Amino acid sequence: MRTMCGALVIVALVLAPVSAASVDGLKLHSTSAGKGSAAIVFVHGWTCDGTSWDAQVPEFAKKYRVLTLDLPGHGQSAVPAQDKFSLGLFARAVEAVRAEAGVDRVVLVGHSMGAPVIREYARLYPQHVAGLVAVDGPLDMRGFGEAREGRGAFTPPPMTGAEGLKQREQMIKGMFTPNTPKPLQDQIMKMMMHAPEATAAGAMAAMFDPTIKRTAVIDAPALAVYAGTNTIPDLAVVRQVVPKFEATQVAGTGHFVMMEKPAEFNAILAAFLKKISFQ
Repeated sequence: MRTMCGALVIVALVLAPVSAASVDGLKLHSTSAGKGSAAIVFVHGWTCDGTSWDAQVPEFAKKYRVLTLDLPGHGQSAVPAQDKFSLGLFARAVEAVRAEAGVDRVVLVGHSMGAPVIREYARLYPQHVAGLVAVDGPLDMRGFGEAREGRGAFTPPPMTGAEGLKQREQMIKGMFTPNTPKPLQDQIMKMMMHAPEATAAGAMAAMFDPTIKRTAVIDAPALAVYAGTNTIPDLAVVRQVVPKFEATQVAGTGHFVMMEKPAEFNAILAAFLKKISFQ
């Protein structure tokens, strides 16, 4: 009995939340698993939280230090004022968690909105980036939401009030395929609809902020893992701003690739990590 209790204590300590990190006075919820100097930081998407990576954390904690966080306004982290949401705020939150954990160079894995977040992190803190992995999200932000010939700039749909709730629900449903298991759909819907209205609106606006430095070159090894419902972009075009960019696709998946086919996604990520130098 004592041995079992001791083992449970050790497991609890390994997976204990990292509670000291904060950004702009906002307390951040984060977790740490595994050990060592080679570290991975998993960054969730719009109105999601760190539990998006539950199928990855135990697998990669066998070999790496694994950090997750709830971005400001998401999950159990504090909510900023709606006009304070920005990719910069999110990137600085990631940096606060990295610094608190005491790791140096990290591979950042970002899903959906998390891809622009890790891109912004790489722009602000290139010395701490060993590699980037975008999961069904853009690392090339040029033209993202900008005006194009024949039409104006993209205007995000309303995210507030009764109409906003309907829009959010419809957007989330559009992220699934007929093959997405119903229990997983329900889990994701519950997670995303739980986010405050201010987060839904503020984080959405942050992705289309015209002040984002979209042409900055990100010189780090980068992999994009696209859903089966998406299209792999022209690699030569993306490499204009992300020179070491590669891409692959997981067939038969909707937007939540890492949750729908975790074994296949984990194998892709593991292969990428083997190529990375954390020194």
